[in-house]
Amino acid sequence: MNTKEFIKKVKNKEIDIVEHTEEVIEKARNINKRYHLFNIISDDSAIEQAKTLKKEIKKNNIKNKSLLGVPISVKDCVCVNGVESRAGSKILNGYKPVFDATVIKKIKEQGGIIIGKTAQDEFGFGTFSVNVGVDFKIPLNPLDKERSCGGSSGGAAGISQIADFPHIAIGESTGGSIVAPASFCGVFGLCPTYGRVSRYGLIDYANSMDKIGTLGKTIEDNALLLKSISGHDDNDSTSINSESDEYSSYLKKGIKNIKIGIINESFGEGVEKEVTEKVMGGINKLEENGAKTEKVSLPLTSKYGVQAYYLIAVSETSTNLAKLCGMRYGRHEELTGNFNEYFTKVRSKNFGEEAKRRIILGTFTRMAGYRDAYYMKAMKVRTKIIEEYKKAFKKFDLLVSPTMPFIAPKFSEIEKLSPLQNYMADIMTVGPNLAGLPHLNVPVGLSKKMPVGMLLIGNHLEEGKLMQVGNIFNQ
Repeated sequence: MNTKEFIKKVKNKEIDIVEHTEEVIEKARNINKRYHLFNIISDDSAIEQAKTLKKEIKKNNIKNKSLLGVPISVKDCVCVNGVESRAGSKILNGYKPVFDATVIKKIKEQGGIIIGKTAQDEFGFGTFSVNVGVDFKIPLNPLDKERSCGGSSGGAAGISQIADFPHIAIGESTGGSIVAPASFCGVFGLCPTYGRVSRYGLIDYANSMDKIGTLGKTIEDNALLLKSISGHDDNDSTSINSESDEYSSYLKKGIKNIKIGIINESFGEGVEKEVTEKVMGGINKLEENGAKTEKVSLPLTSKYGVQAYYLIAVSETSTNLAKLCGMRYGRHEELTGNFNEYFTKVRSKNFGEEAKRRIILGTFTRMAGYRDAYYMKAMKVRTKIIEEYKKAFKKFDLLVSPTMPFIAPKFSEIEKLSPLQNYMADIMTVGPNLAGLPHLNVPVGLSKKMPVGMLLIGNHLEEGKLMQVGNIFNQ
């Protein structure tokens, strides 16, 4: 039963929404015991939402509830009223927001039921969801427990793949954290234009790149949820003053004469042979359906994207995390010593290794004497990268590349990677994130029984075109 059919049955009172939610919570608990995809399952809150909905259904007070009864999982960095929201970090243990993030408010207004907070890299710091916070469990890929779910929205992608009930996930991306896990788990993952979806209530990683998006088994699921959560928000100064689109309407369109640029640099050294083959197979399928393709070169993005991304991201995150010092914000410890000693103790005990690495790097790049050489230069490169994409979009509707250069790696393989090798895994995904462009992971087949993802990149505010083209693979 797909999501559309489920909503129809709930409206027609063929499904008892309270009983269904109880079943979903039980299934989520059983899945979590095996795969660690949730940091918390919000059973009491979910049942309460279902009971309220049941009363409204009884009164036929359900007009415009486009997500009626649909179970929605939420990445741990998005605030949910009364539900522990920790961004995967021990330093936020016990934090229960007294408000809903704008996206959560919209989901609840549309009748969606929040079932839990999904596992992630601490504050989003990673590509494989192995950089979880102190005392957190690493999520396991539901297709192979020895492999990564991808990061940082690993739990969101994992539960989207394994759920045998109607379900859509809220993820978040800074440098590829929606499409990378979507690729590794074999689901559709959509990262919208920066500012398309309000960031109010999102626990920041890097303010100038953070975006809330969607993951689901089908394009329809992504279209449905994105329509519900997008739109202007007065609480977010970076929110674009643009109405959300009717994304589902794009799924009825064909792709004849859509112009797609194949990013030349994305198929070279470092990309697994089978990944290249599967993505080229996907491109052939687009051509068979009427799309026009041509190679395009993005030399600046390819050469400097990773460096610029990490310099900007760590600079912003070191600033964002400075407030978590155990005084007003963050986990408290016994008040002993002077401020520096107390500050050091709190952060040493409660931040994971990767969080500490990024704080140190970011603090260094913002220091007097280094700021112009690193941070400001990276910002100038970012502008050049945006210009390079904009030039490409004068000729093409969309751009295409592999999402990740390899299939989901085994944990034993990840352990052997240096921090630099970890960072280079994001080489395909950092470009569109730096430029604030919408992008979509499309599953295009299997390699060694694991999913391969193809990345579609659109111009600003053209999520509809991504869905129009991605729908060709919606099987």
